[in-house]
Amino acid sequence: MKTTVAIAIATAALALTLWAGPVRASDRPNVVLMLADNLGFGDLSVYNGGTRGGFRTPNIDSLAAEGLRLTQFLVEPGCTPSRAALQTGQYSIRNGMSLIIAPGASGGLQDDDITLGELFKSVGYDTTYVGKWHLGPQPVSQPQNQGFDQWLVGFAGTTDSSTYGDNLRALGMGQDMVDAFGARIIEARGPGEAAFVRPYDSDYRKQIEGDIAAAASGYIRQQAETDTPFFLMIGWTRPHFPNDTADEFVGLSGAGKYGDSVMELDLRTGEILAAIEDAGLRDRTIVIWLSDNGATVTATAIDEVHAGDNGPFRGELGDAYEGSIRTAGMIRWPGEIEPRVSNEMFAIHDFFPTLAAIIGAELPDDRPIDGVDQTGFLLGASETSARDSLITFIGDRIAAVRWRQFRMYPFEIGVSDTNPAVGGYMGVKTETAGFPQIYNIEADPKERVNLAHAGAGWAVALYLQTIQQYLATLVEYPNPPAPNVTDFR
Repeated sequence: MKTTVAIAIATAALALTLWAGPVRASDRPNVVLMLADNLGFGDLSVYNGGTRGGFRTPNIDSLAAEGLRLTQFLVEPGCTPSRAALQTGQYSIRNGMSLIIAPGASGGLQDDDITLGELFKSVGYDTTYVGKWHLGPQPVSQPQNQGFDQWLVGFAGTTDSSTYGDNLRALGMGQDMVDAFGARIIEARGPGEAAFVRPYDSDYRKQIEGDIAAAASGYIRQQAETDTPFFLMIGWTRPHFPNDTADEFVGLSGAGKYGDSVMELDLRTGEILAAIEDAGLRDRTIVIWLSDNGATVTATAIDEVHAGDNGPFRGELGDAYEGSIRTAGMIRWPGEIEPRVSNEMFAIHDFFPTLAAIIGAELPDDRPIDGVDQTGFLLGASETSARDSLITFIGDRIAAVRWRQFRMYPFEIGVSDTNPAVGGYMGVKTETAGFPQIYNIEADPKERVNLAHAGAGWAVALYLQTIQQYLATLVEYPNPPAPNVTDFR
């Protein structure tokens, strides 16, 4: 049986410390968390200053203006790792998910993992997940068996599994093989097996974002008729390849399919925000809007030559550089979070303990939690973040260490020599001669000057200290085997 999360109804004194609001279940804030798929730091006009022509995102921009916009929101370098970190508050390697779960691969959340869904259920929330999951193909790993009451418009794998299904069918493969690659839409209302709804193919790829928005909006309207607080998580599919959109968005951005896809994402976000407003829930609902990782830059299909933008930062989806792990993040909570822009460090792992503090849920004490409680920072009790470091993993390796403004790398990820050249997960790895590379990300956002031999060698001590603190936790809590799809020893 899954480990039970202890229910903790916060005392009045604790509630006043964390949040000035009441603690009755019916008075806890609703939470709507939206997660974009492979959106870069420079893809939203609120982040890029409107420098990409007609490629604008007014709904997301408005949300950012009404809450806390983070300019140093840090994630993990891929869909699965970031989603695992968000759901568990742990580094993805602690749950064996430090690589993207490839089509046909196993792995994912297990019975003893504790997720955001379970955290909210432990204090009486109604919980629903809509859209992309990508935390394991087996039923045990899926939302309906990980704390969510239902899973709507769901698919278990990667967004581009729509093309896998088409290709497999063209090769004469049977439906069982297509299903194994996640090329199907499924739904679950209650625990157990999810039910098949329809194939996830290239035609449905154009329609899916509208269906996700409609299902989520319907749920919000339904919950407005009850006194039960709710946690709704929306796994958008845009702007992950392939970016074929609904017809009304084709050519709209002037920036190719990718730009059109981001503009559809913005409109669908607007539909969710309108549903919250129309239901009269705006002042009682925390809205969190994030991207799971940076954009792909070097490798795109021929009809998606206009790819994502990771702002001023080096790197892309799948490597450990700033462009891979620094992306868009914003949080709106009317009357509680002051609208502002902050460059304080905030990691995707931090939502687990922070939301637990806000809703009065007890954190599990039988495992390390790598997220830190950012309640004081969010609510204005502290001007500074509670975080000053972060470790990034790729597979079984520590790939980067962040300490304040310094980024340190034990090896380098480069672009391949293939035609077309590719980077990120498809790139190449180069070992150093024994010392990490060191960059000052504030002075050198493109990471052009290695400071290891230019007066910043002292930072190696902080690099090693951060790693040793993490390694010390493995004595009592060893990691499961890390994923690997190239080395089968």
